[in-house]
Amino acid sequence: MLFGLEETTLTALVGLFGGLLLGFAARFGRFCTLGAIEDFFYGGKDTRLRMWAIAIGVATIGSFAAASLGGFDPAQSLYLRQSLNIWACIFGGLTFGYGMALAGNCGFGALARLGGGDLRSFVIVLVMGLSSYMTLSGPLARLRITVFPESQATGTPPGIAQLLSEASGISANTIGIAIGLVILAIGLASRRVFQKPAALFWGAVVGIAILSGWLGTYYLSHHGFEGLPVVSHTFSAPIGETMIYTMTSSGNLLSFGVGSVGGVLLGAFIGSLIKGHFRWEACEDPRELRRQIFGAALMGIGAVVAVGCSVGQGMSAFSVLALSAPITLAAIMAGAYLGLRQLIEGYARVA
Repeated sequence: MLFGLEETTLTALVGLFGGLLLGFAARFGRFCTLGAIEDFFYGGKDTRLRMWAIAIGVATIGSFAAASLGGFDPAQSLYLRQSLNIWACIFGGLTFGYGMALAGNCGFGALARLGGGDLRSFVIVLVMGLSSYMTLSGPLARLRITVFPESQATGTPPGIAQLLSEASGISANTIGIAIGLVILAIGLASRRVFQKPAALFWGAVVGIAILSGWLGTYYLSHHGFEGLPVVSHTFSAPIGETMIYTMTSSGNLLSFGVGSVGGVLLGAFIGSLIKGHFRWEACEDPRELRRQIFGAALMGIGAVVAVGCSVGQGMSAFSVLALSAPITLAAIMAGAYLGLRQLIEGYARVA
């Protein structure tokens, strides 16, 4: 027990804090994975994609700066403790990205929309949470492990900074900060970003949310007595974990993931009220609902296979420069592009 609270409660509060920031960013800053991809490929706008770069840059700089001060160790994150499986990253990323296009949102985006009263997203959240747990520890788990075996990393962690450090002799923390600065510079290399200061601000807020997860859980892991894992935000298995907790809380414990999911919902709800955007919405087209259910199921499967969703691999894993992050993120973008292209061409044919 720390600060008079159970450690599981504290780690949930850490998740809640970062989740609130992410929920605010979704509502106030329009921070959205699929929206950024759609803007870039079909709208000719890269502002929201640059928000991603700003978020990753801030989180990466913060993570390795904290590591240099002894407040965090990237090697203790799941993404660097597990061996790289390129095929799992590619298959999982493509499946997740394609499902995201069909569903119209990723898990994080669906939670943010649900916080604004969108009941269609409620279905997406439920199906994604169920399919992720089916793949993680349910009927599909054995098949997943057989096709994409997992193993603990040995030797040098599978991280970009660590591998470059081994090859050059330069500190991994120095390399990590330098790469983070480059990513941040890429995000800022556009006048549009400075013409829209909200994009710059909310991109940085997302980076801080990811960093808060790492620093908070690292502190609890090293100062507590329960050996809690060092984690940050992701929205695949934690959605299923939250569903289980809501049904079995009397015999279950809070976790970072439960707090994170609850934080996004609460932050999006507050943000939608402040902006006057909250309204109940339902699906009027059965075909649309069918497509969204199928997409949500694919997202749950893909995220578990890839060990992270667009936020888990695209943000949290990227912030510790895991080798899996750029591979999975590229696969997610490719899958989303294929899905969007199919949907848009389909609508064009109907017209």
